[in-house]
Amino acid sequence: MRAARVWVMVAAGFLGVAVPEARAGDDEPKTVTTHQLAQASSLPKAHKDFSRFLYRPAGDKVVEQADANRLLFRTRDGVPDGYAERRGNAVVYYDRAGHATRVQPLPEDAVSSPVP
Repeated sequence: MRAARVWVMVAAGFLGVAVPEARAGDDEPKTVTTHQLAQASSLPKAHKDFSRFLYRPAGDKVVEQADANRLLFRTRDGVPDGYAERRGNAVVYYDRAGHATRVQPLPEDAVSSPVP
């Protein structure tokens, strides 16, 4: 391995090409990628109150999608089993094919009114 590195440096010297040397103990600070920044973001995460979504299919796992204002239902195997989303003054539940299966009306105090 060392012989190959020396040969590359000698060949680069003859050709006049600069080859950066990799050192094990570089003291230069490493840059942070955007993926690492997004994982450690201090921005608040979206939070919704899903306590008014009363129906939960038996045995299904519930996944909250706060940014889309809906709940996903998945079977224990992870297969999508439907979803629920708030529409106006009701919560509409859909099956896995996307057909509405039940509608839960919300009381008037749960409906947010616009603030003047």
